[in-house]
Amino acid sequence: MRVSVRLFAGLHDLVGRREVELELVDGATVADLREQLASQYPAVAPLMSALVCAVNEEYVPNERRLSPGDEVALIPPVSGGSSAGGGQTRPWRARLGGSAPGGGAAADRFQVTQEPLDPQRLVNLVRRDESGAVALFYGVVRNHSQGRRVLYLEYDAYPSMAVKKMHQVAEEARSRWDITDIAINHRIGRLEVGETSLLVAVSAPHRREAFEACHYAVDRIKEIVPVWKKEVWEGGESWVEGHPVAAAEPGETGSSGPTHAPSRLAEVAPGEAGASEKK
Repeated sequence: MRVSVRLFAGLHDLVGRREVELELVDGATVADLREQLASQYPAVAPLMSALVCAVNEEYVPNERRLSPGDEVALIPPVSGGSSAGGGQTRPWRARLGGSAPGGGAAADRFQVTQEPLDPQRLVNLVRRDESGAVALFYGVVRNHSQGRRVLYLEYDAYPSMAVKKMHQVAEEARSRWDITDIAINHRIGRLEVGETSLLVAVSAPHRREAFEACHYAVDRIKEIVPVWKKEVWEGGESWVEGHPVAAAEPGETGSSGPTHAPSRLAEVAPGEAGASEKK
């Protein structure tokens, strides 16, 4: 059985390819795939403990059996930053027909794109006449990290899975707070200091629900949405360590949260690219 495996961020840099093909026996598991990949590409072997496998855009355990046609990806720790609790030229959008619950098209509300982000557009998408509050979060590139002057950032993503996980974050927020609508946009590619990398907009009847749901969504994005950040500073560069994603337990379909095991995929400790809040 031939299986193609997609690689991102630091893994892509180590192997030098976006996708590799492995020959596996029929009925092979994710654990077998890991072993074969480490044998074929020894440079990734020391990193395996920090990686999670996604099959068909869901995090899966090592016991998961693979089938021909599965879309397999190895997921490094996602770009996390601090928490209080590539190559596409057009936006990757959710392939959902019709309108979103609040009236804005789902494809507009959840995006991974190389284009500059428009905060007013997101506010317009989520604002309703019954909404007494709209909370809008900006994640912004800052000019320093770990005592070094940052020149710019580069973001990589697994775009289609990232959009799918954005939907998951939105549904989790809806289940916890009485909100009217929510939208999430993430930019990838090269971002200069001061540019916006992430926008999260939440509307609700009251401000408390809007603030709390927005805060939750930002933290959750940094836990499960497969986006990675490289810092480029004077004299070097490195992928920023984030949250190692917890693989699903056998029988589950996806991950519910991050683990906190250390990773060796980056040379620097976790650092936030920067954020500002507009109230």
